[in-house]
Amino acid sequence: MLKLRKLGSQGLTVSEIGLGLMGMSQAYGTAAERDEVESIATIHRAIELGCTFLDTAEVYGPFHNEELLARGLKALGSDARDRVVIATKFGFNIVNGRMSGVNSQPAHIREAVEGSLRRLETDHIDLLYQHRVDPRVPIEDVVGAMAELVQEGKVRYLGLSEAGVKTIRRAHSVHPISALQSEYSLWERNLEPDIIPTLRELGIGLVSFAPLGRGFLTGNVKRAEEYAEGDFRRGDPRYQGENFDKNMRAASVVQELARRKNAKPGQIALAWLLNKGDDIVPIPGTKRRTYLQENVAAADIVLTNADMTTLDAALAPEKISGPRYGPAQQATIDR
Repeated sequence: MLKLRKLGSQGLTVSEIGLGLMGMSQAYGTAAERDEVESIATIHRAIELGCTFLDTAEVYGPFHNEELLARGLKALGSDARDRVVIATKFGFNIVNGRMSGVNSQPAHIREAVEGSLRRLETDHIDLLYQHRVDPRVPIEDVVGAMAELVQEGKVRYLGLSEAGVKTIRRAHSVHPISALQSEYSLWERNLEPDIIPTLRELGIGLVSFAPLGRGFLTGNVKRAEEYAEGDFRRGDPRYQGENFDKNMRAASVVQELARRKNAKPGQIALAWLLNKGDDIVPIPGTKRRTYLQENVAAADIVLTNADMTTLDAALAPEKISGPRYGPAQQATIDR
């Protein structure tokens, strides 16, 4: 069984590895490849293994992912809700089933949260994130609206996603922030110079999404053009052209260490994150039980100081080729 870790200093505890649900509804693979029966079985197996930190968002689908999670929990019986920590996110306009720009107006936050509660079939959200910073709405107003939901018992803890240092500080001064969700892995280490030190100064936990480098660190990847239309990786700059070749060379160090330890490369990547601090919780995403079980087993991998040094050096930021996002997506990041 997985151990628990604390996120923030307000009392939130979660499994040391969580489960990202996004891929069950979008982004990776085609719609035809998605299997609700297997996705729900994966959620059930996660709970059996103690992987009880479940991450969703209104925009995943949109809406379908929260509904999927609700169906999965309902199938386990009335006590299932109390056995998990549900994190969800607001922050976008969703028009005719499509995401249409950011929106963190206080009235919209309340509308979004009421929708999430309805779809999740629950009376509270354990961890509510602002999905992306809205430059048109002062973060003080955003967190003020979120804090009202805490006071009403509809939300327990607050988080931000992909926020920068100034935003984090301003938000935390209004109401304690328990967690920042951001991309962090051997593959993407932009948080190390400023963000992580700020989080530790303020007592905020880090929830690491894409901890397997969007699949690249597993070693089981193809070039961008080999993925189907609609798959996120087709447009990922790091999967394209010369970037792909350079990144495969960097990732080969992870694969070699995995061979020496009789482990999977993805397990090494997750173990590296777990060794970076007990205030960091990775949420690898999968829609299949096989990969879930591999991910959870990463908690048992032992990395020595020498192993960590080797990985740090082999996948230093200057060794990774290409930006993590294209220009449109990068523009939504608050730094």
